[in-house]
Order: sequence, then C-alpha cells, then structure tokens
Amino acid sequence: MPINITMPALSPTMEEGNLSKWLVKEGDKVKSGDVLAEIETDKATMEVESVDEGTVAKLVVAAGTEGVKVNALIAILAADGEDVSAAASSGGGASPAPKAEAAPAPKAEAAPAQKASEPAPAAAASAPASSGGARPFSSPLARRLAKEAGLDLSAVSGSGPHGRVVKADIEKAVASGGAKPAPAAAAQAAAAPAIAKGPADDTVLKLFPEGSYELLPHDGMRKTIASRLTESSQTVPSYFVSMDCELDALMKLRAEINKSSPMKKTDKGEVPAFKLSVNDFIIKAMALALRDVPMANASWTSTARVLHKHADVGVAVSIPDGLITPIVRKAETKTLSAISNEVKDLARRARDKKLKPEEYQGGTTSVSNLGMFGVSNFTSIVNLPQASIVSIGAGVEKPIVKNGEIKVGTVMTATFAFDHRVIDGALGAELASAFKRYIENPMAMLV
Repeated sequence: MPINITMPALSPTMEEGNLSKWLVKEGDKVKSGDVLAEIETDKATMEVESVDEGTVAKLVVAAGTEGVKVNALIAILAADGEDVSAAASSGGGASPAPKAEAAPAPKAEAAPAQKASEPAPAAAASAPASSGGARPFSSPLARRLAKEAGLDLSAVSGSGPHGRVVKADIEKAVASGGAKPAPAAAAQAAAAPAIAKGPADDTVLKLFPEGSYELLPHDGMRKTIASRLTESSQTVPSYFVSMDCELDALMKLRAEINKSSPMKKTDKGEVPAFKLSVNDFIIKAMALALRDVPMANASWTSTARVLHKHADVGVAVSIPDGLITPIVRKAETKTLSAISNEVKDLARRARDKKLKPEEYQGGTTSVSNLGMFGVSNFTSIVNLPQASIVSIGAGVEKPIVKNGEIKVGTVMTATFAFDHRVIDGALGAELASAFKRYIENPMAMLV
C-alpha cells in the first residue's frame, strides 16, 4: 500500500515549518537514508531522510511552501512492486499538482511560528516555484545572499554537492561582477511588497509621511525572537546584580596558553590547534560557578524547580538580522581549548542556519558579550527556561586601589539577570561572586 511521507517534527516545540526544497522528483526510486527534502524552521535548515524504500509517486506539497503543519502529508511513496499511478491517486486526497492548498497558503517572508492572530501577507507576494519549476538548487544562505546582492540565482553555477549553489558561489559571482537579475526578478524587486497590516500597524504608519519609509516583513526568526522575549519580560520577575572583575591575570594566562598552542595541518597550511578568547574563559567561569553553586543551576516549573546536573551554557551569537544562542553542553567538564573550538564551530553553523534544534534549545544559563563593541555594561533578558544570563562589557583600564596604592588595571563589568522565582538575591550574589573568583584567578579553571 502507499507510504505517506509527512512533515516531521524537528524539535519538541515545532508546530510547522517551510518546505524549502525537494531533492527528489516524482518517479525517483529512493531507499532508506536517502535525503528527500530540506525543511526550514525559524532558526535552522534540516534535511529529511526517507525511512522506507519505494518510488516517489507524488509530491503533495510544493517546494517553497511555508507554514506546513507538523504531520501534514507532503509526499507519497509507492512500495516496491506497487503501481505508482494507483499510489499517487490513492494517497491524501490532494490534487495531482503540488499546490499550496495541500498546506497553508504560501506567505511572503512568513514564519513557521506565525500565529492565527497575525495578519497573513497579501497573495501578491507568491511562493517560490514548485518542485517541477526552475527554482535553483541552492542553500538558504546562498538564496539570501543572492537576494541581497541582486543576483539571478539561476545564472550562478553551483560548486556544492549535486551542483548546489552555496555561499562561496555567490561570493565568487559578486566578485566577478555578478549575474544580472532575470527580467521577472528585476520587475518583482522594483515592486513594493504587498504586506497586510492590522489596526495597530496603521496607527504607527500614520505617524510617518507616505514614502518616507520601507517595510521589511518579519521573517520567522524575528517573530520567534519577539515572541520569546515578550514572554520572558512578561512572566519572569527579574533582578540584576553587577560585578567588576579584574582581567589582568586572565589576559596574561590567555596569552601564555595561546603562545603554547601546538600546530596542526589544514588545507590552509599549519595553524594553531586552538586560540582562546576572553569569552571562552567567561563561559568556563560561568559553568564552574554554577557547579559550585548548584541551587542556582535550575529552571522554574509550576510544580517544582528543575535542578540540573550539568552547566549547559548558551552563547549569544549575532547572525544576519537575528540572534541565536547555541549551547555548550556540560561546559564545566570541558577544557578551555575544547570550549573554544566548539564555540567557533557552533557560531559558524549558526550563521549558516545549520544548527540542529538540540544544539540551541534548552540550556541552564547564557552568556551575552558586547564588549567587542565598546559597550561598558548592559542588561539582558533571561532566556526561558533558563533562570540566569550574564551580560559582559568591555575590558577598560581603570585606577585600582591595592594595599593602599593606586594602580592601573583592566576591569570588566559583568551584569547578571536572575529569575527571582528560582534564584533569590543572596543566591544570585553568591553565584556572581563565584564567577568573579574564577575570572580573577583563572588558573583555577585549569585544575
């Protein structure tokens, strides 16, 4: 009998996603483990593998369709020896051509997290071409970069697997003068996006002269950020604790460790096996502080506090027009060099939207560092279900009084936000003090 392929739940909280790209076509034979499609969530792009063998009888949902509900039928396989035509006509009751009625109507720049109460963009902003059309085989990052550069993606040669257009291909096209936009694409770019607006939007827009602004539709990540931070600010009774930490010993130790890094061979020649940043020490210090103050390593539920056995530290990473917090699991058990290399890998894949849900969901605390921008201090919003977050400012040379003498030292301000339901004031201060001890005595992180 026909085998139904449904939209998978890529994480416990996923309700819908975008069917970005079909990697098979009707009539193709597939076996278990073959990649069928790319699915985009608000913060990642993942591949869907077949768990059965058979022939693709029907692609029910078109490539580019957004807001496809979890468990919705997206394709039909004919089992070995089964008539493909019969399988296609028997499954799901959808029309032969994969059109948008098989899932929620495609929305321009719509998000997987879009709620029913939010206005849907007007139909004038249509979805990308269907699986049988000329939509180029490309990564989501490549499509975004091509759009920003005004490139005709179909004119770019792909160097990735199976001719896939990747980031490097777009950069090469831009450097060489780029592929000219197709006439239809140029006309579409010239047209103003049709965006449905609610009453509140009209009230805001009336305050500004017509033609004095452009509308940038919310994508899935922006909606998710807005939703989660609004939830946190409305439900978490936060308070803040600041600590000034001297960095001189840490900076000296960091320089010594980096100088002693062994070399490793790569495609680019020999490079250091690791290069520690100040942020790597901060992540380790926060993890060890939570280990030393275990009651602060907790989350809130309505019936109990969840006491975590390990410190899973999220690291805020800025990506194009958004933010994501990949997590260093069991950070208290890892060496500084392991943390450093892991964070670099997580940050790279975060910017490419290639993180798996388990790599950015959960966590027991987070680190947000704006010191590289010269910010002296700031506060952050607690990222639920975590109960704490530390905001790191720039290291600044200041006069320090020691043993009755004034000396110049490098000082960093760390500002902690705590969920008062989980971490009371004295407990929060104890955690901040433990963090400060590790920052100012960094050798303790090595033993």
